[in-house]
Amino acid sequence: MLSYNLKRQRRRLSPLQAIFGLTVAVAVLTVACSGGSDDGPSGDQVVPTIAPTESPATPIAPDSTSVPGRDLEEDGLKVAIGPDERAVSAALTGQGWETDFTRFAADLDVRNLSSGGVPRDGIASLDAPRFAPVSDPPDYMRDQEPVIVLDVNGDVRGYPLSIMTFHEIVNDVVGGEPVTVTFCPLCNTSLVFERTRPDTTVLEFGVSGFLQNSDLIMYDRQSESLWQQITGTGLIGTYAAVQLKFLPVSITGWSDFVTSFPDGQILLRPTDTERHSVTGRALARDYSRPPYPGYDDINSSPFLYDGPFDGRLAPVERIASVTLDDLDIAYPYSFLSEQPVINDVISGVPITVFFDNGTDSAFTSRSGNFSKSGSTTLFNRTVNEQVLTFDLASDVITDNETGSTWDKFGNATSGELIGTRLEPITHAAHFWFAWAAFKPDTEVRGTTEELTADLVEITSPG
Repeated sequence: MLSYNLKRQRRRLSPLQAIFGLTVAVAVLTVACSGGSDDGPSGDQVVPTIAPTESPATPIAPDSTSVPGRDLEEDGLKVAIGPDERAVSAALTGQGWETDFTRFAADLDVRNLSSGGVPRDGIASLDAPRFAPVSDPPDYMRDQEPVIVLDVNGDVRGYPLSIMTFHEIVNDVVGGEPVTVTFCPLCNTSLVFERTRPDTTVLEFGVSGFLQNSDLIMYDRQSESLWQQITGTGLIGTYAAVQLKFLPVSITGWSDFVTSFPDGQILLRPTDTERHSVTGRALARDYSRPPYPGYDDINSSPFLYDGPFDGRLAPVERIASVTLDDLDIAYPYSFLSEQPVINDVISGVPITVFFDNGTDSAFTSRSGNFSKSGSTTLFNRTVNEQVLTFDLASDVITDNETGSTWDKFGNATSGELIGTRLEPITHAAHFWFAWAAFKPDTEVRGTTEELTADLVEITSPG
């Protein structure tokens, strides 16, 4: 097994340094994300596990300034606001933020917050997205260009990562449900959330300009609360410690999207005349030139990340992550590329992972070429109270119990179960360093060479 000894100690910054202290590297991020001028485009098995490394987290000792009427165990908020929190409050208030700075999530260490090098809405969300039907698509889509696939109430939409890289957030209404579609290019993380709160308030999200562990921090324009994208949790403000609801999504290549969803729609690039709903600045960018060339090279170092590395995997190794009943599991793409169909059990739930090695990366190489990153879909493999075991032979997925064939989106295409659809399970693809920073107790499955029949039974390509 290849092991990476890449752990390093975090250089602790004061909150003011973290928020205002920029480096030369930040200028690169600013150029990449702003994209130019404002006036134009620029069988059940147990997969082997590697034990996690010890978490280096250092808690903040709160001072005596308590918040009256607050119970940490009840609402997940800090019971005391310390000097670090007050420094963040003063700094952001000075920037014009109208956030409720009496509310901080209990597990937030504000010293981990940093500037991404752009101001609030400096990376422009798409708040009035336009779409084209798959039957009449734009001519700039590459066959295996990666697309976020979202299906809500039968309304299927695709969001090209070539667009998401420049805008990071799309506020949309899909299948009648307000959603926000997000992509953090620094972490390779695509996630979708419901925007409607239990009190019927519909939130609209934007890019705050801040990061934690290199991951996008969003804000909602209703309360100006700050939210962590990778976890979907509120950090500071009215919605601190509140959890957004994830919606299951997947990534696929454009040609597969067209074939599988002929009635779907694809997000269009903004035109030269479209302006951002908040700043009024031009939205269009030069989408033919993705930023961060070579960023997903396995030997690359994460950008704008100053934390410790978990040496079980290379920092920018892609993983498929899933959390069930508070158990966090990661499947490395390097393993899935060799074992593209996996049957596993997580917290008592039989699941299957399908891997497609044909999908392009969202990043180019340093020479400007697109490489293949692959993509995953993940499902509950129980159908009509029967647990199915999937296999792959001659590029065809079948289940051993009925002999039905399946596509990578969990649809039975022939056989006894034709027309059946597997239940998707929320998962995501990340760069390992980012996921491990937020989920240090993650079990990494499938990374050892010590696979024996009595420990693991994983299907292999035929």
